[in-house]
Amino acid sequence: MSESRVEHISAVATLTDPQRRALFDFVRSSANPVSRDDAATALEVPRSTAAFHLDRLVDEGLLEIEFKRLTGRTGPGSGRPAKLYRAAERELSVSVPPRQYDLAGELLAAAVEQSDRTGRPVRDVLTAVATEAGRDLAARSGGLDAALTSCGYEPQDDGDGGLLLTNCPFHKLATKHSDVICQTNLALLEGVAEASGATDRRVEFVPPTDGHCCVRVVPAKAQDG
Repeated sequence: MSESRVEHISAVATLTDPQRRALFDFVRSSANPVSRDDAATALEVPRSTAAFHLDRLVDEGLLEIEFKRLTGRTGPGSGRPAKLYRAAERELSVSVPPRQYDLAGELLAAAVEQSDRTGRPVRDVLTAVATEAGRDLAARSGGLDAALTSCGYEPQDDGDGGLLLTNCPFHKLATKHSDVICQTNLALLEGVAEASGATDRRVEFVPPTDGHCCVRVVPAKAQDG
């Protein structure tokens, strides 16, 4: 499991505590950053309890803090700045099993934009965009196996020198729009394989079964056999 996915799960799990969730909702619904006293009063809990949960939400990246003098005075005698909490800009999404619908949306939107701009058929552009995205993914991940794991394909050794991708990150889309999504997925992973320099292995399309991905990683020699 990738580090970012672990972090997202941890952050979401933090909100299972009722008081913490209530504090999070209160801060998010407030037009201005709130203090510990504001939060404690709104939820009718001790200030120390509010402070503990607010700081836990900050640690998980769900809230951010700022310091501001609430009296409006400056200089000596104006008092210490208050610690205020506001909603973080960070977006969190956790799915079990892992899904990559945001990535699919980015690829499709980029392809439509380029097609409108250049006049090329959108399917041709989508293949090119997905392949380039795969190259970028391989560069960021450091290799084929790492890229497959980070994207949630859940690769497993097939016993013949290849990999079964036991999870489809685009499952719902692939079920409803299999032609478009599966070909896009193949182009994405071809880009990953190409950029990772995996000369001993290649990717190929296979009919998806039992929730497995429509792409398999096979030994390069299988191309001739």
